[in-house]
Amino acid sequence: MQHIDSITAEPIVAAKVWCIADFCSQHRLDSKEQAKLTALFGEFATISELVHNVTRRSRSR
Repeated sequence: MQHIDSITAEPIVAAKVWCIADFCSQHRLDSKEQAKLTALFGEFATISELVHNVTRRSRSR
């Protein structure tokens, strides 16, 4: 049997999960984009999943 010191063990980092509707409202995404993200992930997703799957609009004038 091996003893593991709880102080020196690596802490487990939890991933932050967002509600897709809240994410879309904060980032001013339209309902079409919200529907796409909801179809991909359901009601909740990690911030990394959301950021990497948002369609970016061009910023040309």
